[in-house]
Amino acid sequence: MDLFNEKNLHQLVNQVSMEFFNKPFIHTVKFNSRLRTTGGRYIPSEKVIELNPKYYTEMDWEEFIGIIKHELCHYHLHVEGKGYQHRDREFKELLKRTGAPRFCKPLPSERNKKTYIYRCGSCGMEYIRKRRFNVNRYRCGACGGKIIYLS
Repeated sequence: MDLFNEKNLHQLVNQVSMEFFNKPFIHTVKFNSRLRTTGGRYIPSEKVIELNPKYYTEMDWEEFIGIIKHELCHYHLHVEGKGYQHRDREFKELLKRTGAPRFCKPLPSERNKKTYIYRCGSCGMEYIRKRRFNVNRYRCGACGGKIIYLS
């Protein structure tokens, strides 16, 4: 099934909505390729669900359906005037009832990013970072010792 067609995507989301929530999805759903760190998002002011197309192409079908269910939890609770944010009890309960994940798994293409390893010269504490930093400007947070770049 080619989901890169908005009509097919809306049909899938409506089908998942009817199956797990017994309610139709009557608003807009679309792919947003600018999403980087999340599988999808719900925009309450517009009642729009945006899904990350990378999760459709790189992950398995169950993970993608889980993301749709998660966003539908936000949508249905918002439409009903209930707590639809991650911190709300009603949201957490609806996630459990529908079997939707609280967070999505990281993408395989994002897992192998370069990391930088630093170690304190005094206490040996290791620091693993995604960004490089100037070791002359910072000290160890545990003992105040000099930090050494390893790799």
